[in-house]
Amino acid sequence: MKKTSLILSIIATVISCALLVLFLVLVLPKNNSKGTASEPGEKVTTNGQVAYIQLDSLISKYDMYNDLNSALESKANKAQGDLQRRSNKLKSDMNTFENNVNKGLIIRSEAQRQQQDLLQRQQTLENDANNKQAELQEENQVMLNRVIDALETYIKKYNEDHKYSLIFTTTGLPGSIVIGDPALDITEEVVDAMNREYVKKRNSNKSDSDSNTEQ
Repeated sequence: MKKTSLILSIIATVISCALLVLFLVLVLPKNNSKGTASEPGEKVTTNGQVAYIQLDSLISKYDMYNDLNSALESKANKAQGDLQRRSNKLKSDMNTFENNVNKGLIIRSEAQRQQQDLLQRQQTLENDANNKQAELQEENQVMLNRVIDALETYIKKYNEDHKYSLIFTTTGLPGSIVIGDPALDITEEVVDAMNREYVKKRNSNKSDSDSNTEQ
């Protein structure tokens, strides 16, 4: 019954690994006062300023991620509990069946029927466990996609004012950044602003929902 154990660790996926491929590059807009507009093939002059975001740190502090992750963990725990109860019941029924057969308490035809029923229940449980795990993995990926989309959307707006030539993401993994000037780290500034936007939107949605309920 190894497959009946739902792997909850998929919810605790190391974010830095899952998102290592993300690399945000924002070139200065053409109307930047420190740059010049260019024709196709012409080199664009930028201000050369660079900043970076510690992606794993930002995500762990982002309220949207924490809200979505808590909901997903709750769903995973509920699924795990259901599968565990079904697994325990099946194991108990199998032990009873084996005991009855060993003691000769049931006829052969009935034993064959019960055996087929138990095998079918086992297969169904394994299939349900695999399907639930795949579903949670998909929801986990969608959750990360939503967080990254929110980050990309905010960074584009953020850079309209700050005019960085390059904003890139890094993680705590070896090889991401060996040495980095803390003055170039805009993680806290970005996550604070994103949280303010998210909380404002969340409260607005809650108010709308409460108003609809009252009506």
